[in-house]
Amino acid sequence: KTFNGIVEQATEDELANAAALADNSGLFTCPHTGVALAALLKLVDRKVILPNERVVVISTANGLKFVDFKTGYHEENFPDVQSRLANQPVELPGDYGVVRDAIASRSKDLQMKI
Repeated sequence: KTFNGIVEQATEDELANAAALADNSGLFTCPHTGVALAALLKLVDRKVILPNERVVVISTANGLKFVDFKTGYHEENFPDVQSRLANQPVELPGDYGVVRDAIASRSKDLQMKI
């Protein structure tokens, strides 16, 4: 009450997609941070948080502690989550040339989409 605070919640789908959205900007977030980001996005959508207001979301961990969560999201293995930002893993042998060529091919595909 002192700070005029509010409480918000996030579904598994919302938190997973919020974490993936943050990851697309270069972060590697944990699911807990995904909850905070999902709540933030909901509050922005509802205009509870206005464009001129500043918000700080504290990330308490990183995605390295939650590899199963990250790969599960991108492999679309969670029944309650629609992985809207899924980036399917690519299995490659441990060969520099093969990896280099796969990255070059993928980069060319992405550039054509842009």
